[in-house]
Amino acid sequence: MGTEGKGGYRQSMMRVAIDTGGTFTDCVYLQDGKLVVLKVFSTPRDPGEAVLEGLRRIAAGPEIVVRHGTTVGTNAMLERKGARVAFVTTKGFEDTIAIGRQARPRLYDWFQPAPECLVREELRFGITERTSAECERIRAIEPEELKLLVSKIQDAGVEAVALSLLFSFANPQNEIEVAAALEQLGVPLSISHKILPEISRI
Repeated sequence: MGTEGKGGYRQSMMRVAIDTGGTFTDCVYLQDGKLVVLKVFSTPRDPGEAVLEGLRRIAAGPEIVVRHGTTVGTNAMLERKGARVAFVTTKGFEDTIAIGRQARPRLYDWFQPAPECLVREELRFGITERTSAECERIRAIEPEELKLLVSKIQDAGVEAVALSLLFSFANPQNEIEVAAALEQLGVPLSISHKILPEISRI
């Protein structure tokens, strides 16, 4: 048995840092007290395959600590090669994702083209609901409107759904109800209060 080290890990444990998402999947680990870098070709269809291949080549034992990072999401966003996504938010706020914030690279340039929105206009959906900044549920979800919303998104043929209702980080009840209904679509669902339950400062 190895001695206890920083972070509660035994010093005998192998620790590997892995980054995947580009042409190569990079693995960095300690061997005989020296840092070693291993590169394997990434597997875009399933990035996890390259990660597991790297661990196999390192011949890591049963006790291993893995630190993992990826640029898959970043690259998909920059290259606009991601899934066909529907955006669901509080009714009246559907276009905030396109309007953005005032912090722009060239604030006073009227001819600066707006960046391409991640979600096309016809795939932005609003639902009547409201939660106050003080966590009060002012308006609950209407079951019939929610049923109609699910039907519209299903007809749109999307591959994923992003859900972000106003002030859901303060009180997620409405968002929980909408998410439960959207789950029947059988597509990946990103729910704002689960991913980052606080007001965005970006």
